[in-house]
Amino acid sequence: MPTEVAAPATPSRFDFAGQVTRVVDGDTFWINGQRSRVRVWGLDAPEIGNAGGSTATAQLAGLVSGHSVQCRMRDVDRYGRIVGQCWLPDGRDIAATMMISSGTAREYCRFSGNYYGTC
Repeated sequence: MPTEVAAPATPSRFDFAGQVTRVVDGDTFWINGQRSRVRVWGLDAPEIGNAGGSTATAQLAGLVSGHSVQCRMRDVDRYGRIVGQCWLPDGRDIAATMMISSGTAREYCRFSGNYYGTC
């Protein structure tokens, strides 16, 4: 079973931070002060309307809604979303927390390169 992945040791390793203002689905949310949505790097959640989509969305909302998160920008996807690896205030990696503790999403192995050790 993969282990929890801690936040980078120094704050300078974060590219942006802010309060989560809206959860779009199980792997995408808005952060106050960002012009683009944030797509959680390394996370593959079921889409809304598919089996598990509502559960994944509710799980992400429960983790991040109203909380400040710190993120490292990994990419910009074809939809113009920031692809970010993000951490909760207590240092938990959002993707790892979703996969390990809830089982509502999985590692997006195509892009993560087995970073979380589940591929």
